[in-house]
Amino acid sequence: MHSASFRLLLPDSRISSVVFSSPHSGRDYLPEFMAMTILDEQAIRSSEDAFVDQLFDSAPAMGSPLLAALAPRAFIDLNRSSDELDPGLIEGVGRASHNPRITSGLGVIPRVVAGGRAIYPGKMPMAAAEARISEYWKPYHLALQKLLNEQLDLFGEAILLDCHSMPHEAIDGFGRSEGPRPQVVLGDRFGASAAARIVDRIEAAFVAGGLRVARNAPFAGAFITQHYGRPSRGQHVIQIEIDRSLYMDEATVQPNRNFAAVKRLVAGVMAEIVDIGRPKLPLAAE
Repeated sequence: MHSASFRLLLPDSRISSVVFSSPHSGRDYLPEFMAMTILDEQAIRSSEDAFVDQLFDSAPAMGSPLLAALAPRAFIDLNRSSDELDPGLIEGVGRASHNPRITSGLGVIPRVVAGGRAIYPGKMPMAAAEARISEYWKPYHLALQKLLNEQLDLFGEAILLDCHSMPHEAIDGFGRSEGPRPQVVLGDRFGASAAARIVDRIEAAFVAGGLRVARNAPFAGAFITQHYGRPSRGQHVIQIEIDRSLYMDEATVQPNRNFAAVKRLVAGVMAEIVDIGRPKLPLAAE
């Protein structure tokens, strides 16, 4: 299933309550958008979670859906609330209460890409912003909630893995004095978005795969984790951030020579995660 906003890859049969999503890996840079930006084709991609959808595209073969963005993050950020409108970019937006994401230019329609580089030469009309939200943001989130509702109906719970990548420098500058820097950061909003038993097993799967894992620092989860994480109703959301330098050249935005190996490693971790959401069959009577 496809829309302008996303592609949805469904398994032939769902065997697990787990869903994978990749809201920042979209790379459909429309000519109209590129005509608006003052950035070149390389710079505009610096905020993209490049190739994350490919790292996780074995989900359907394992019995779980994968929802992947098509629209790029620089065009619309699907991991922001639709009301996070930036008065520095969008005409007619009143000054909002302090929101560090908006202040830094990273609202639902970003004003900047990585490194604080401006995307546009000036402001855009409110109507243009509203059109992006209507045509791209809303369809993605309707599809995501529909998937979670279906998992709840089928399995009595839903486990969403919200998949992202992080610049190596984000971890390189992370203030940990003890030992090597983490290669994976799991965000559950400090226990608010998912049950500990689930996060523990996800961490164990990455560690068994040979990766160093941290929780909630420096990334605890953004809008998707906060909005959809409802452990009390059986809806669990965990954000996954993977160090980009493991599998890609960040300067050229191209897979590096380790890409295939990292993809195999991620597939092994995914198989363990999918198993978390498998229905537990009762033991047969003696």
